[in-house]
Amino acid sequence: MLSLSGEPVDRHVIDFGCKLARADRTELVGVYVVEVDWRHGLDDDLEAEREVGSRALDVAEARAERVKVRVETLLLQARDVGAALVDEAVALGADAIVLGLPYKVRFGGEFAMGQTVPYALKNAPCRVFVVREPVAESEQRDSDTTRT
Repeated sequence: MLSLSGEPVDRHVIDFGCKLARADRTELVGVYVVEVDWRHGLDDDLEAEREVGSRALDVAEARAERVKVRVETLLLQARDVGAALVDEAVALGADAIVLGLPYKVRFGGEFAMGQTVPYALKNAPCRVFVVREPVAESEQRDSDTTRT
């Protein structure tokens, strides 16, 4: 199962997942979770957020198709991304979850992992692979952002 976020690190997640799928001759499921805050109901139509998710899933399908790997896609809405991913992995009987980790540094210079990766590492009943974005890509993106 591939956890997609719509961020540049997704391409690393997809590529890694495709390598695993080809080696094991298994199928992939790409999952994008729209995180719903408490101001909205879980069934509310969050069109803008769902559109980002749909684009991320389309990119995953196209990227996997280029290397002849089939990806089924799911767009979910949940209060917590980590819990939704683990629950979906259980429901699917997934052998593994592949998560992307953008290289981010908090104020003060400390590397930030967020909440999703630690939750999955602690609670997933299957293997969990974390694919961290290379530092150079993060630094390039940050410098591009500061120039605009």
